[in-house]
Amino acid sequence: MRVWLYDTTLRDGTQREGLSLSVEDKVKIARVLDELGVHYIEGGWPGSNPKDAEFFTRMAEQGLRYAKVAAFGSTRRAGVRCEADPSIQALIAAGTPVVTIVGKGSTLHVERVLETTRDENLRMISESVAFLKGLGKEVVYDAEHFFDGWRLDRAYAMATLQAAADAGADWIVLCDTNGGSLPETVREAVASVRERIPTALGIHPHNDGGLAVANALAAVQAGCTQVQGTVNGYGERCGNVDLVPVIANLQLKLGCEVLPDAGLRRLTEVAHVVAAVANLNPDAHAPYVGRSAFAHKGGIHVAAIAKLPESYQHIDPALVGNELRVVVSEVSGRRNVRLKAEALGLEAGASEAEVLRRIKELEHRGFQFEAAEGSFEMLLRRAAPGYRPPFELLEFTVIVEKRGGQGVAAQATVKLRVGDDIMHTAAEGDGPVNALDQALRKALVPHYPELNDVRLVDYKVRIVDEHLGTAARPRVIVESARGAERWSTVGCSENIIEASWLALWDSLELPLLRNGGSPRVPAPTLPG
Repeated sequence: MRVWLYDTTLRDGTQREGLSLSVEDKVKIARVLDELGVHYIEGGWPGSNPKDAEFFTRMAEQGLRYAKVAAFGSTRRAGVRCEADPSIQALIAAGTPVVTIVGKGSTLHVERVLETTRDENLRMISESVAFLKGLGKEVVYDAEHFFDGWRLDRAYAMATLQAAADAGADWIVLCDTNGGSLPETVREAVASVRERIPTALGIHPHNDGGLAVANALAAVQAGCTQVQGTVNGYGERCGNVDLVPVIANLQLKLGCEVLPDAGLRRLTEVAHVVAAVANLNPDAHAPYVGRSAFAHKGGIHVAAIAKLPESYQHIDPALVGNELRVVVSEVSGRRNVRLKAEALGLEAGASEAEVLRRIKELEHRGFQFEAAEGSFEMLLRRAAPGYRPPFELLEFTVIVEKRGGQGVAAQATVKLRVGDDIMHTAAEGDGPVNALDQALRKALVPHYPELNDVRLVDYKVRIVDEHLGTAARPRVIVESARGAERWSTVGCSENIIEASWLALWDSLELPLLRNGGSPRVPAPTLPG
């Protein structure tokens, strides 16, 4: 069975609170969707804003390989001819091969929202579809609120679909606009429509009940051959159906023809690219494509997947472009440490048990290594025979002061030993952590100029034991980068400056050791 994908990230997806795309953003996403193998890309509502109109102009210049671009609008207004209706005319002006028009499938919306008659609504649907078909367009009719209308008045809901079918619609799409339907209701309604309407059917579910993916699959199993949704489930309120798990489930679990195999292997990449363009963090726990989708933490789980990966994985993550990950924490076993070390290209060897003991001890004190793989790598490296660190902290001082009407100033001094040299430096910064970072670099860069390429890109603080109020221990996560390479490190202490120092220490030492530096002095020790 073949299923067509209709992506509405660029229209319905942008109705998500806090999500806004520029024209250039929309063009970038459209290209990514086309490369993935999506069949239809809905670009927006050309009559609603200049941005969408410009997008359609830009897309006319793009040579898409797989996808058809669709413009979205509504049926003509009550009492207005199609030739005079602004929405219909804007659809024509968009110049797309596909137009999608939305009409009302619920008596509640016809009579109380549109405030028109049932007969006029049927004429609005029929005349709009016929008018656009007469211009040679492929017409997709979206039956808005269909499932709610089905529950209120099945005969009328069916009559709206029949009006679109008789007028020549190429697709009739059943919309769960409020997102509250159950899979059994969707399955029953789609099967009933399939018996009466010969037109190809689609499904457009929202996720307000957390069932959008289940409803999409139920609809396909009952006879729909098009699924409308968005990448990462972006959309108004709780979002539209997420096309990513829909694609994976249809192709891998139900055997449907959706994407080429090469496209399926790009699912993880596409989900992350779209999130990046939208300036949103990818959901680490998203099915199939999340960073944690195939992450294993429990010792028993890890011991099993080391022997047989499918023992705790429902698919091979490579099928969707993801990868198996082993997470190390206080609930880990020795196998976690060994597999994680192997993934980093390191040898845990005889230090395996000691590293695990140290992890459990530190996590008991508030450290967390799941989000700080750089610090885990440092534990491995420090436990290795012959380890000698590149620098030793002797002392530091951080001063924050505010005088008179001046702003807050921060200054840090550090005393380090690098080989036989004692470095004593001071620096000012935008805050105490920045000042400490600047002072450390001032001392280290003369000996290790490669640190000029290392930059701090994120700094996060989390309180470990909130019940202690201002006496609680903060946990600091520092993310650092060198070109495209990134690593995160952790520190935890009753003193936020010391917690920051511990995270900064790992963040600066790790790239030196990865570069094969030659440490020459005893390692600094963790407090306590």
